Amino acid sequence: MAVHFHEEDLPAGVLAPGAIAIDTETMGLVTPRDRLCVVQVSDGQGDEHLVRFGVNSRYDAPNLKAVLADPARVKIYHFARFDLAAIEYYLGVVAAPVFCTKIASKLTRTYTDRHGLKNLVQELLGEDISKQQQSSDWGAPELSEAQRDYAASDVRFLHRLVAVFEERLAREGRRGIAQACFDFLPTRARLDIAGWAEQDIFTHD
Repeated sequence: MAVHFHEEDLPAGVLAPGAIAIDTETMGLVTPRDRLCVVQVSDGQGDEHLVRFGVNSRYDAPNLKAVLADPARVKIYHFARFDLAAIEYYLGVVAAPVFCTKIASKLTRTYTDRHGLKNLVQELLGEDISKQQQSSDWGAPELSEAQRDYAASDVRFLHRLVAVFEERLAREGRRGIAQACFDFLPTRARLDIAGWAEQDIFTHD
């Protein structure tokens, strides 16, 4: 297992075929304001790839964009809504089709309100991850080893979580509604970007 660090694009041919786990690190939580700094990618084979974008980046990343836009690859996220918005806003691609472990957790772990990635990894996989670097400066000129390890851990376990949630969604008869949620997520991300992040347009009011 290794963490590979790249500047401005993903090298060609470094990923195995199939589903990929994706995460992003940004300067904050407001997508148009807070620039995309890092995209993490894992093919589930043991290595993680971190692609860092500099402060004046033009986000010209043809290899990464091709992988993200590939309709034959499922993209696995934890809280896909945020990552999809950041990727579309800065890289200009819709990184779908989607499997979101947070949505899968909310549909199957109805016995708890703890749906963070750390909680899922602890309960379902018996592993532990640190969230100490979650709020660190991802736009710094140099990323520390602790930041790199944290970023890599955000995609390291997602393939294994999907296997657990596929079984649970089937068991509870909720695979179809989960897929409908996953399919809607790119639209939900566009609504966030367009200014409807805090409004539920489906309510009567």
